[in-house]
Amino acid sequence: MKYLCVALFLGSLIYFFIPYFPEKFPEIDLIRIEKEKRLMHVYHKEHLLKTYTIALGFSPKGHKMLEGDGKTPEGLYFISMKNPKSKFYLSVKISYPNSQDLQNALKNNVSSGGNIMIHGLPYFLGWTWRFHDFIDWTAGCIAVTNREIEEIYTATSIGTKVEILP
Repeated sequence: MKYLCVALFLGSLIYFFIPYFPEKFPEIDLIRIEKEKRLMHVYHKEHLLKTYTIALGFSPKGHKMLEGDGKTPEGLYFISMKNPKSKFYLSVKISYPNSQDLQNALKNNVSSGGNIMIHGLPYFLGWTWRFHDFIDWTAGCIAVTNREIEEIYTATSIGTKVEILP
């Protein structure tokens, strides 16, 4: 029993404190997000580079219809901005709302919202990186760890396609 406790303790130290070295990718030209599976896949010329586990908006089922609904949008978008000074470590902005989203909001007389990002964790919670995807906690964004957003941020550019599937 004593050896089991020591092994568990050492294993947890390794799990939480082992150094992580972000991967260097060729340019990412497609980000595909599968909301139901909580997965984000990044591609270069149709070649899968990496898959990430993600957290979504606090009410993730269905397409984002209005500001504040906690949903992550669904559809075809692109990276429209990169923010190196984000309150969530680093972030890349998704071009939500697109023209269809704006038409739906106008038809329903609501605000579509905006500022949908792929981002890391808040600075004060960066240490929680192993648990970031246990619950959906964003306001409609897609969250990855701070180390993972470094990989994504570095390998994307304005105009990178983002496909968000149900």
